[in-house]
Amino acid sequence: MEAQIKKQVHTKCDTEYDPLRRVILCQPKFMAIEEAINEVQKKYEAENINQHRAMKQHAQFEKLLKQHGVDVIKLPSCPEYPEQVFTRDIGFTIGETVFVAELAADIRKGEESKLEEWLTAENIPYKTTTSRIEGGDIIVDGHTVYIGISSRTSEEAVWQLEQSLEGYEVKKIPFDETYLHLDCVFNILSPDRALIYSPAFDPQIVDELAASYELIEVNVEEQFTMGTNVLSIGNGKVFSLPQNKEVNAALKKNGFDVIEIDFSEIIKSGGSFRCCSMPVERK
Repeated sequence: MEAQIKKQVHTKCDTEYDPLRRVILCQPKFMAIEEAINEVQKKYEAENINQHRAMKQHAQFEKLLKQHGVDVIKLPSCPEYPEQVFTRDIGFTIGETVFVAELAADIRKGEESKLEEWLTAENIPYKTTTSRIEGGDIIVDGHTVYIGISSRTSEEAVWQLEQSLEGYEVKKIPFDETYLHLDCVFNILSPDRALIYSPAFDPQIVDELAASYELIEVNVEEQFTMGTNVLSIGNGKVFSLPQNKEVNAALKKNGFDVIEIDFSEIIKSGGSFRCCSMPVERK
């Protein structure tokens, strides 16, 4: 009898908008604001998270991803990691290489071990980072990698990453770190369209981004409700919250197919659809 050979999972992410084939999620089973580490959490710290409601919303997200042909990988939820739902931060895929991140906040340190366990079990090679960097600050578009510079991603980490990215142009994007991660204020939707919350950047940075993309502005209210943090799954389809009516109207006006899901419980912790998904394969 021939021994079964385990097929290795293919890894490839060249953009933020190619068809999403495989993604890593983690259920918000133990989600809680135990230590407010961003401005959104500070607002909801007393109210905290309704875990049952968060689980239902996340389950609907997973269901619709699968209906659109996405293979969903779920990391185990652990009670010691209350923010584990935000899988985008623990790692990122650039080209065919998976990088495991180095999380900044003490309350999140250790989450990356579950990703490493899965990658090892699937025989997927990966690179680790030795300085502070999180996936929410990494945005890829072809041979250009935009990296947000903040309290969660350091200049040293960017330098180290550059050494591993032969053939890529790395563009450092400083922003007001009040807004947590780059993908909370900037998000590429297609080869020529991107969402932006301009007040988070110096005008020169906005001008530089406007030279590459037609920028769709997000207002202050909808930035707070994570209007910029949508998830593109390819073919012009974008996951977005129904509450962000102006963002959704602008997306539709620009030809995007908006898939609306209530994520109102999960965004209380400061992240939405992009934050809750770590793409492993797009093509």
